[in-house]
Amino acid sequence: QVQLQESGPGLVKPSQTLSLTCTVSGDSITRNYYYWGWIRQPPGKALDWMGAIAQNGDTYVNPSLKSRTSISRDTSKNQFTLQLTSVTPEDTAVYYCRASAYWGQGTQVTVSS
Repeated sequence: QVQLQESGPGLVKPSQTLSLTCTVSGDSITRNYYYWGWIRQPPGKALDWMGAIAQNGDTYVNPSLKSRTSISRDTSKNQFTLQLTSVTPEDTAVYYCRASAYWGQGTQVTVSS
C-alpha cells in the first residue's frame, strides 16, 4: 500500500519561499503511472489543486500558481517537493500530497509575520 507523508515548516513569513516534501513508501515514484501531486485547502475554502509530477518527471502546475510554484523530485529518496515563492497570508492552508486515491495526512502551513 502506498503511503505519503508531508514534511516542512508550519510557519512561514510573508515573501518567503515555502518548501514542502512528500516522502513516499510502498511504491516508487518512478515506476507506476500515478501523478504525484500537491493539493491545499485554505481555511473555509475548497480544495485547490496545485500541481503534480509524473513518473517520468514531467511536471504540471495550476496556471493560477504557475509563476510561483515548482515541483521537483529526489528519486534516490523517493520524495517529491513543492516550492511556493513569495508567499502571502492567502497561502495559509493545509497542504496535502496525493497520488491517485492515496493521500498524506496533510500539514498545516501558516503564513504570518
